[in-house]
Amino acid sequence: MSNSFRAYGRSRSVRVGIIAAAAAALVICSSASAQRQVDLPEGYIAGVVESANGPEAGVWVIAETSELKTPFTKIVVTDDDGRYVLPELPEATYNVWVRGYGLVDSEPVEGRPGDAGFALEAVIAETRQQAARVYPANHWYSMFTPPPESEFPGTGPDGNGISPEMTSQKQWLNNQKSACNFCHQIGNEITRRLDHMDHLGFESAEEAWGYRTQLGVRGTSMAGAFSAFGREAGMRLFADWTNRIEAGEVPDAPERPQGVERNVVVTLWDWGVDTSFMHDEISTDKNDPTVNAYGPVYAVSSGHGKLTVLDPIDNDTYELIIPTREDAREVRTRFPPPAVPSNFWGDQHLWGPEHPSDPHNPMLDRKGRVWMTSKIRNDQPEWCMEGSDNKYAQYYPLTFSNRQASYYDPETGEFVLIDTCFATHHLQFDNDPDQTVYFNELLGPILGWINTREFDRTRDEQATQGWCPQILDTNGDGQITRPWNEWQGEFDPSRDSEVRYNLYSVIPSPVDGAVWGASESYPGHIVRVDRGDNPPETCIAELYQVPDPGFDPRGIDIDSNGIVWAALAGSSHFARFDRSQCAILNGPETIEGTHCEEGWTLFRTDGPTFQGTDVPTDFHYFGWVDQHNVSGLGQDTPIATGSNSDSLLALDPETGEWTKLRVPYPLGFYHRGLDGRIDDPNAGWKGRGLWANYGTHLIWHVEGGQGTLGKIVKFQIRPDPLAF
Repeated sequence: MSNSFRAYGRSRSVRVGIIAAAAAALVICSSASAQRQVDLPEGYIAGVVESANGPEAGVWVIAETSELKTPFTKIVVTDDDGRYVLPELPEATYNVWVRGYGLVDSEPVEGRPGDAGFALEAVIAETRQQAARVYPANHWYSMFTPPPESEFPGTGPDGNGISPEMTSQKQWLNNQKSACNFCHQIGNEITRRLDHMDHLGFESAEEAWGYRTQLGVRGTSMAGAFSAFGREAGMRLFADWTNRIEAGEVPDAPERPQGVERNVVVTLWDWGVDTSFMHDEISTDKNDPTVNAYGPVYAVSSGHGKLTVLDPIDNDTYELIIPTREDAREVRTRFPPPAVPSNFWGDQHLWGPEHPSDPHNPMLDRKGRVWMTSKIRNDQPEWCMEGSDNKYAQYYPLTFSNRQASYYDPETGEFVLIDTCFATHHLQFDNDPDQTVYFNELLGPILGWINTREFDRTRDEQATQGWCPQILDTNGDGQITRPWNEWQGEFDPSRDSEVRYNLYSVIPSPVDGAVWGASESYPGHIVRVDRGDNPPETCIAELYQVPDPGFDPRGIDIDSNGIVWAALAGSSHFARFDRSQCAILNGPETIEGTHCEEGWTLFRTDGPTFQGTDVPTDFHYFGWVDQHNVSGLGQDTPIATGSNSDSLLALDPETGEWTKLRVPYPLGFYHRGLDGRIDDPNAGWKGRGLWANYGTHLIWHVEGGQGTLGKIVKFQIRPDPLAF
């Protein structure tokens, strides 16, 4: 059974057509569904940036307009001589201004495409405090001082205030980053200050921190994370941080963009609404980045149960309501109303009750359809559970699924809903003939999948899905047999063993058909699952623990050679894992996952660190591998999300050097992933780009404050800073 629903609920109509430009090049492009004829803008503004000190190299020139169908911004970096070119500008009047480290923002000057010799005056900051206003959040967060190692294990409220469950400084930092930072930036202006709560009359910063970590749409989650520290210790240390900032202390300045970082062109469009929580975007098929060329870019608006869409050619946006199979009024939402009123929204229940589909992650298939993890119903159907005649349920029955699957077909304008026995969270397509899409659960250990080729043929949701539990071959005989050792039970080396590591992400290998997932269970693990020829009986799992000093893998991806890359959100490493280096793959030694340290290489990011530690303050929510060299930085370049540093972080594994693709405006570029699309393989840098979105839970934390809309961002890398 499946359901089809005609898309409805567009907040704005889409208008696909021709946009005016100072000059345009006609391009014929093919997408997954049809050919699209587009005119690309070739207007530009060029000039030089100078201050009282002369030409300013490595500063940003920002052009923004509200004259298009949605607000539009273009950002470039000046070259060694302070020169700049803003390329590919649609015809409009732009406010053009300068931002840079060591400067204060310049006054905007009106310009239009075709303006050459457009001189801009940069203003030198008079104080360190003035200059620091535009530093990324991770630099401000580097002023935070966590408890020293000598304070662990914690001694509780009658001792040092740290929870006895906190056994090490690394575990503290793991909670500080992955439990606190996973919703929004920390160190941006709203989080490093308390003056927006002055009207509440708190007697101390400690009291203010105790209050602010309970309020609003994510108050329950924040309170839980803060309690894990030990509330007394948490309030004391965060209060110390904000008190020092209030007294005028500032962090060290970031380095201005250098080298290839000056070749970056950043384009932003507004989309969504001022309460949007858009978890992820997608522009193309990961296995074929030419799919959907010049087509719409999509994001899932988790809190509002909508698909948010940008037409980057027409510079227009709209939203579609994602339906549920059961009556939406009866489907339970995972977003509770605020327990404590928000400073911004009071008791308003921002997310969930109206459209409860709770979409989390989108991916495009080869046909250009948008597949999503979304909620379609409440209770688990009987065919998933014990007593069913479904072979997967007979082998490993499932009793819980809080989110299922759906896709949107742009050709028909319909949503198709698919029930799944397993819960869904992230999804990824394999490159196999069956066009299999794989899912992780987040709240469970199951690897699930749908054979989409067969589903298209039969529309039979029960017959076209399957799942594997995590069973390790700990007796070393090359197969899985019952009975096996139960999870966290007594270990018998003559048996295989079940493990249950909740997976945060999933990626199939393009080389051998195995599927990998990342688990945050401290200190973190990656899990490999091979379905075999006759799943579920032939499903075999392998477990690998992240070695010290790394911890907390979240996002996982894989290169074209089958090498796994995992972004370690807690320790701020990009971890490379090469299974071919492992001397042992099965047997009793594999039960803890510590048997293959030789397979790991850790690359630590080069941002500032917490005081008294060597752990960077950036947060790598996810990672992505550029298998097809969309960026121009090289095939298989691994890119981590600098979710707390307003940047994408591209690694050169040969040198260990990092390239930062920074979004300097608006501050608060908290992103949860990225992808890359090739619109025209013959158009050089203009025909390709990386895409990411502002994915913070709290869009009103972004520069501009309450009323700010969501943003979608495109990155292009030119051959030099003056190319147009």
